[in-house]
Amino acid sequence: MSRISRLPSSLLRAAACTGAAALALTACGSGSGSGSASTGSGEVKVGLITKTDTNPFFVKMKEGAEKTAKAEGVKLMTAAGKFDGDNAGQVTAIENMVASGVKGILITPSDSKAIVPAIEKAKAKGVLVIALDTPTEPQSAVDALFATDNLKAGELIGEYAKAAMKGKTAKIAALDLAPGVSVGVQRHNGFLKGFGVTDKDVACAQDTGGDQSKGQTAMENCLQKEPGINVVYTINEPAALGAYTALKAKGREKDVLIVSVDGGCTGTRAVKDGKIAATSQQYPLKMAAEGVKAVVTYAKDGKKASGYTDTGVTLITDKAQDGAASKDTAYGLENCWG
Repeated sequence: MSRISRLPSSLLRAAACTGAAALALTACGSGSGSGSASTGSGEVKVGLITKTDTNPFFVKMKEGAEKTAKAEGVKLMTAAGKFDGDNAGQVTAIENMVASGVKGILITPSDSKAIVPAIEKAKAKGVLVIALDTPTEPQSAVDALFATDNLKAGELIGEYAKAAMKGKTAKIAALDLAPGVSVGVQRHNGFLKGFGVTDKDVACAQDTGGDQSKGQTAMENCLQKEPGINVVYTINEPAALGAYTALKAKGREKDVLIVSVDGGCTGTRAVKDGKIAATSQQYPLKMAAEGVKAVVTYAKDGKKASGYTDTGVTLITDKAQDGAASKDTAYGLENCWG
């Protein structure tokens, strides 16, 4: 979930746009909207709302949306939460975008359940709403979902970890996201399925919010609870690097297997460096690009995207294991983000 210079243009947009409330709604002529889009009333506007604008995953998602919007000749409006979990800010962004006349909204929900009423209001006004990366609860609250199969992402690293342990007794630490967030739940459950265990077999489970420093603290707590931990599942690569730091401080970094999900460039380099054994790589740019195209199709002929579109996931490791199909870090670095 993840990254990171267009300061002059963004500052100009900030000065030009009005009504920046809980979320900064950038788009009055957003870099994606200039070009072939008309400036008259027939202009097609597409909204993109991410959880934050600092996580490299969402930076890459925005990049994909901007590139596609420019190619399609439509205007892109963007907004991002102040923090991961800022549901109120995302609600405000939806309301602002609907008022601005967007034809469709692409959103990575911070709160999969709490955002639903705002989405339903937007849909009632004829706005196509597509979730990216994170499904709503229920998933049917949006018209369509373009995302990684997060259950499969977790399953891939679970299968890998089981194969890598080669029959040794596993003492597992699960460094999760946060309660009730569907992405975190799916990855966690996928890992358990792939490894062939249940929550009863997890020696220690801690929430990290996907944050590196919190990942370090969580790992420290788990080592105090169960010093013999030898397998660490992490919700994402920042949490994995936090876990690695805590393990290194105890001299355990070489005898504990860490697996993760995301496939960002920093995380993929960590796999190459041996800090993380394997990661499941996902593709945020593709999610956003396909989302923008779906809104353009809806604007042109009224055809709505529907259902779930799997945007792909690949296991990345330089230590391949039998029974766990994977690609190496050279492939991962060619396809990473951030």
